[in-house]
Amino acid sequence: MKNIEIVSGDITKLDVDIIVNAANESLLGGAGVDGAIHQAAGPELLEECKSIGGCPTGEVRLTEAYNIEIGGIIHAVGPKWGGGQNGESELLESCYFGALELALENGFKSIAFPNISTGVYGYPKIEAAITATSAVKSFDDLSKFEKVIFCCFDEENFKIYQSIL
Repeated sequence: MKNIEIVSGDITKLDVDIIVNAANESLLGGAGVDGAIHQAAGPELLEECKSIGGCPTGEVRLTEAYNIEIGGIIHAVGPKWGGGQNGESELLESCYFGALELALENGFKSIAFPNISTGVYGYPKIEAAITATSAVKSFDDLSKFEKVIFCCFDEENFKIYQSIL
């Protein structure tokens, strides 16, 4: 797909309209990409997230980006891995669909995703990548995006996404 890219690096430094944060249900920051995005955006992001009151697993919320020079941040709460029998795939897929829908609703034409749920939430990287790429490729309005980026923080995820796409 010509508008899907894979990159390795820091999601907060990408030239896109909006980025997706692999958030937790509290939206108050955490480890990995969540902590990095909160740190890059600054304390105002935490204050806005406090006012939202959390977000259920599988859903997304939009905030300003503050000190990150983009149009906003979509916080997606991926599932914790529990063996694959607890609806994890559907919840993860819902994060990708929800983020794409929310981005388009707000006029954003380029979006970057991290590897949602593959850090402290323990989702197996290959299974997560298959779900992520399948969800994005099957999104009805994918052609409305100029670019959709899978931003891999580590070399292992980068190679997995390369092999799938």
